[in-house]
Amino acid sequence: MVVRASRGTLRAEDWTRAALEVLVAEGVAAVAVEPLAERLGATKGSFYHHFASRDDLITAALASWEAADEAVFARLELIADPRERLRSVMTAAFIDRDGGLRDASLMTSATHPLVRPVVDRVTDRRLKYMTDTFAATGFARPRARRRARQLYLGRIGLYTYLRTGLGKMTDVELRAYADELLDVLVPRATDRRQGRS
Repeated sequence: MVVRASRGTLRAEDWTRAALEVLVAEGVAAVAVEPLAERLGATKGSFYHHFASRDDLITAALASWEAADEAVFARLELIADPRERLRSVMTAAFIDRDGGLRDASLMTSATHPLVRPVVDRVTDRRLKYMTDTFAATGFARPRARRRARQLYLGRIGLYTYLRTGLGKMTDVELRAYADELLDVLVPRATDRRQGRS
């Protein structure tokens, strides 16, 4: 939840963070200037100091999500072995409950014209990265792409399940789920059973 800021200290980032939180929790329709101003302890004038419209705010909030995602890819290149890189990023993604719920929520809002292009870009980027990394472990491209989809949908499906309240999982159960899925889809360096088709 956004902490109320002192009058006059709000930055554009405060508005975008609050808008993203509301978008994730309640959907695009709930992102409105007056309730956000009240939530932040600000005036509508503060909003219009930073943004020309509600659509500009939503666009900025989504851009902040996309930029944070890109920063993760840059850090991953520090891990030399592609298998360990995939296992590391996906373990972190599976146990990041807030991030998983956020991503599942944004997927459900992807029918909105402002949300769709960003979700498409982020999804395409993630799948390309995972496909390239699977290919670097020795999988042929078609199989690498299938594995990438299975892994990605394993996470999105899990968090859609949790977000809807159909199920609950402890942190230990989340980690066990991630470990088992990764053991099936991301062979360790010593596993030579991966196929080429």
